[in-house]
Amino acid sequence: MTQYKSHSMQEHLRDGWSVFNPQLGEYITAVPPQMRTGDSWYSGTADAICQNLSLIKRSGAKNVIILSGDHIYRMDYSDMIRRHEESSADVTVACMEVDLNAAQSFGVMSVDDNDRIYEFQEKPLRPRPIPGSSDRALASMGIYVFRTEMLSRELCADHDDPSSSHDFGKDILPRLIHTHRVFGYRFGTDGKNASHCYWQDVGTIDAYYQANMDLLSSSPPLDLYSEDWTIKTYDVSAPPVRIGVDSFGKHGEAVNSLLSNGVIIEGGIVKNSILSTGVRVASGALVENSILFDGVRVGEGTQIRNCIIDKNVHVPPGFTIGINPTLDAERFTVSDRGIVVVPKDYRFAATERKVPPATVLSARTQEPELVPVSAGVS
Repeated sequence: MTQYKSHSMQEHLRDGWSVFNPQLGEYITAVPPQMRTGDSWYSGTADAICQNLSLIKRSGAKNVIILSGDHIYRMDYSDMIRRHEESSADVTVACMEVDLNAAQSFGVMSVDDNDRIYEFQEKPLRPRPIPGSSDRALASMGIYVFRTEMLSRELCADHDDPSSSHDFGKDILPRLIHTHRVFGYRFGTDGKNASHCYWQDVGTIDAYYQANMDLLSSSPPLDLYSEDWTIKTYDVSAPPVRIGVDSFGKHGEAVNSLLSNGVIIEGGIVKNSILSTGVRVASGALVENSILFDGVRVGEGTQIRNCIIDKNVHVPPGFTIGINPTLDAERFTVSDRGIVVVPKDYRFAATERKVPPATVLSARTQEPELVPVSAGVS
């Protein structure tokens, strides 16, 4: 169910996931709001499903799996469905343990010895800890298995309730636990899921940034190189990565980074970063702890730290981003953890540079040297 600014998502599904065969009953379809139940867009997670109940009924499916689109994980759903059937559940909610402080951002549940849910709090200010563990809580992963007939009935009732926000976590689940058999499924405890127990909600800038940085750890919790469980994407046809030498003979470097096709690092340095297709890093530049999207150009002597730079941004020579928090906040969005976000197609004005470029030429060595920059450099 796609809605706000969904074109790039639909392009990704078209280009990266066009592997299904409709003749075998395989398909993936993006469904924008069609206003089948009124004149509104999707007004909540439950409303999005409610507006498309006709598609679900037409499928003839006994159960429906509902997933959140902004989560990063690997899950074999067959284990969860099996548990759902074995417990004769009306609803099964995937869950996992999280730190108590982090639980404020999730739906938090309490379960009995059989994992039947008897309490559900959506983003509570004071999350209830797991019995016997004062610093852990059981959080909903936003993954649900519903019996189709019951789901249809409950969504129709919710649609007619003017006091509802039409959200599964806020409205549907807290009500159902008192009237139906609602069970928790502990992710990572069954079958194939046990060796792939990683889950990250990337609904915020900081969470998105951290999920990317997790891939750079020495033992990444989500292994992109797993041969028995690959992750599909669209691979741009572009030349291999080139880490070259600039005109002064200085070698480019890439340390602990992920580099996509078409990346060129010519005399610059890239550390702990993720570079998308077609990124170019010029002589004397430093890119550190950052995520650069397609087509980003980093000019000579530029310094970039703790940044997310969207597509087709050209950072001129001598600029710094992620160095001066005050200056960054005047121009860009800065997250709670200080991650600077440069928007797509951003163009730097000539007046933004306050001093000459930070890269100077040494008369003795004829090689670029990075010199300290003042807080006034933009």
